[in-house]
Amino acid sequence: MKKTIRRISAVLVACLLLAMAGCSTSGGDTIKIAHKNYTEQRITGQLMAVYLESKGFKTKVSELAGTMLCLNALKSGDVDVYAEFTGTGYGTILKQTDILGVDETYDYVKKHFEEEFGITWLSTLGWNNTYVLSVTPETAAEYNLTKISDLVPISSNMVLGSDAEFSNRTDGLASLETTYTGLKFKETKSMDQGLTYQALVDGNLDVNVSYSTDGRISKFGLVNLEDDQSCFPPYYVTPILKLDYAEKNPEVVAALEELANQWTAEEMQKYNLMADEGATPKDVATLMLRDKGLID
Repeated sequence: MKKTIRRISAVLVACLLLAMAGCSTSGGDTIKIAHKNYTEQRITGQLMAVYLESKGFKTKVSELAGTMLCLNALKSGDVDVYAEFTGTGYGTILKQTDILGVDETYDYVKKHFEEEFGITWLSTLGWNNTYVLSVTPETAAEYNLTKISDLVPISSNMVLGSDAEFSNRTDGLASLETTYTGLKFKETKSMDQGLTYQALVDGNLDVNVSYSTDGRISKFGLVNLEDDQSCFPPYYVTPILKLDYAEKNPEVVAALEELANQWTAEEMQKYNLMADEGATPKDVATLMLRDKGLID
């Protein structure tokens, strides 16, 4: 990712300078961290918590069901920070449909969140967890599938599986069917994301809406179809927090910025698979930090 994506606003630069001068957090209050209700978000919430605790902060981690619950909790002050995706901010929250580049998407959401919500985006953690459509090798071979456009003439006979949010997001199913003219699946099944991959392998789905960082893609040898019409925007995971909280707590900002651009999508496939196969999100998050030499 280009260095420009790691810019933070002038006010946060000032906060960082205050932190370097020894400014303390507001009364040692517990930092309230939220995350969404699936594997990678659970790991990310714990990642921020474990690292902040290693710096001497107290944290409390809560799970919320989805994007808008997390955002509204942040707006209301019920939570202090959660990790959002640039593409989710751009498409789902700000309702934008034109696909932009990585830096342009980040700059857009940062500017408009600060102006509209008083919420700022810090530096991304490094990985891009975008949507991909996956099929089994057998399905790919049977229909000669290599890209999403190849699905158009056969989609009316196929069942698509996804998490519950995908069907209702502006950057989800609606965008997919608009971008790929004629793409219309026989049925769309919504289920917990953790169940979709096995359902695909078992033949209960024909196509799965996968996350590009999900370890089950490699575990099951799935074929990811090229997004040849650029339907899905970049989804770089990024800590977000209210501007006034950032101003009052510069040391929290400084600590979270130390996590910038540390992990790749390929690395996250490995870590996500660990959690999916039984490791606790906190243990996985601790390993991620140790692997990068960020904690002992």
